Formats: sequence, C-alpha cells, structure tokens
Amino acid sequence: MERKRTRVLDVGGVGIGGDNPVRVQSMCNTDTRDVLSTVAQITRLAEAGCEIVRLAVPDDKAAAALAAIRADSPVPLIADIHFDHRLALAALEAGMDGLRINPGNIGDESKVDTVVRAAQERGVPIRIGVNGGSLEKDLLHRHGGPTPQAMVESGLRHVAMLERRGFSNIKISLKTSSVLNTIAAYRLMAARVDYPLHIGITEAGTLVRGTVKSAVGLGILLWEGIGDTLRVSLTHDPVAEIGVAYEILRALGLRQRGPEIIACPTCGRTEINLITLAEQVEEALRGVEEVFTVAVMGCVVNGPGEAREADIGIAGGRGLGIIFRKGEVVRKVRGDDRLLPEFMKEIEAFLHERRS
Repeated sequence: MERKRTRVLDVGGVGIGGDNPVRVQSMCNTDTRDVLSTVAQITRLAEAGCEIVRLAVPDDKAAAALAAIRADSPVPLIADIHFDHRLALAALEAGMDGLRINPGNIGDESKVDTVVRAAQERGVPIRIGVNGGSLEKDLLHRHGGPTPQAMVESGLRHVAMLERRGFSNIKISLKTSSVLNTIAAYRLMAARVDYPLHIGITEAGTLVRGTVKSAVGLGILLWEGIGDTLRVSLTHDPVAEIGVAYEILRALGLRQRGPEIIACPTCGRTEINLITLAEQVEEALRGVEEVFTVAVMGCVVNGPGEAREADIGIAGGRGLGIIFRKGEVVRKVRGDDRLLPEFMKEIEAFLHERRS
C-alpha cells in the first residue's frame, strides 16, 4: 500500500500526517468536570498506547476543569466543542492542544474570527468534525440525506471558512455509522485535499460489533493509504479501543505494539480450558510494549509444530503443559492450575533476556 501524502500537523508534540505513523486516539467517557476521574482514565489510555485523547466540553464547569486536567495529562488533549465559541476560547486558554469543532455551528462570523485567531496565535490545530447525524439542513435536502457527497461538501464548506481567515492548521474527519458511506466519503475527500484525515466509524456499537465494523472500514481505508490518525469508537471502556486500533494497524503491517497472541480456536481434541488460559495470558501481557509472538495452543502433540514461529508458547492437554520457544520444547508443566503461573515465569525470563 502507498500512503497518501498529507500535510504535517503538530498536536502537543505529536506529529500527524506526512511520514508520521498513523496515530491512535480515543475519547474519555468520564464527566470532564470530575478532574480526578478524567485524569485517571487519560492515564489508563496512555498506558495502553493512546497518543491523543479527546474530552467533551459541554459547559463552563467542564471548561473550568481543563487546566487542571491538562497539567496532569501524559498525552496531548483535544477539546470537543459544539455551539458555544466561548468554550473553545476557554479550552485554548487552558492549554488544550487541539480543538474539534464545526466552525459553522459555533456562532456568527465574528465569533469564528475570534476562535480562529486565538488558535492561530497558539499554533493549535482545529479538526473539522463532520458527522452524518448532524449535517446542515440544506445539504440534507439537496443530496437527499447524509450521503458521502453531502458529508464531503460539508467538510469543504468548513475548510473554506478557515482558509478564508488564513488558517490551514487543519485536519478533517467524516464519520458515520455506515461503513460503506464512511469509506466513500473519505475516498472523495482524500482526492480533494491534502489535509491530514482522522478516520473512524462513529457509533460503531458494542465490543464485538464495533470492533468488526471498525476493522472492516478502517482496514479498507488504511490499505488504500487513507488515514493519518484514527479512533475505534466502541460502546465500552475506551481503553479497549486502543487494543483494537493497534491490532488493526498490526494486521496491515503499519504499526506494532505489544505481543501478538496466537491461539488455536479449540476443537474436540482440546483437553484444557484453553479459552480462559488464552484470555488470562492476554490480560497479563496487556501492559507490555515489546513486540513478540506468544502462542497458546490446545494440543501438546501438534501445538509446538503448528506455532513453530512463535517466540514463546504453551500447549496443554490432560494436565500437562509444554512450554516451547520457536517450536522447541523448553520444559513441561504438570497440573492445570500451574500452567499460567509457570508460563508467565518463562515469559518474564524471555523478556529479561531481550531487555538485557
């Protein structure tokens, strides 16, 4: 795949576009007015690999909390603003690293002027966030609904508002819950502008459904070279979005973070609780950043051979576990209750060797 060349933006020290890697973002679902809870969630997101976090700023109390949140955040923060230009100005005053707005819904021309000038003075980028559920009425009427063409026209309309004011520190998103409409909209926009594109399938759904829709939609766009930063939107703990995002990027060979878990799907020959064991291994390794492959197999006869290329693995059956590296048996473990702790000891030894 060949990545579409886009302009480079700086969001709080994180480069977006150009030769920068596709960045992983998320959004807090805490009450922004609750500083401690919000900072705690931002910290958890950062530990999972999130590089930029967005916060809803629905009112003055939320805006008043931004400075304290920003002071304790380990990653750049984006303020999500709707309808009230004063909140955008307050977010900039609080030191936020980016704004997500639709310039057309924050007030009249003078208010747009004020926000753009303040962002320009601080070198803060603006994301124009077009959403299929909130398009302008004239575009819905002309196009017969929230079509990809309507979304692109809305985005370009807002880009023009900023460009007329000499502002080009812009990235664009065109999100809808329809995978096919989202793909079509981004293809059209990518052919029209060289601004960085933030991609995502909005309102994708719960963990499994949202993961599938996001993987299909974002995977296709990324394979076509479209997308400079992404968010996987799940009706779930936002920390889960980060793992899904990195697995999408890993599958396409774009980025890697943490171990890749290889596990057989189980069958009638499986004689241990492989599903639980695989989930426990995955959870135990969640905070590990090193890239390597871990196999969790359910057959002591074929497991090591089937996962021969794994850096380290375990295969279990009938109360016996075989721990192996690159298909070669390291040692045996007896007792189902010892499989996980003994395997984790081997992984820790493996990581210690790599790190030293």
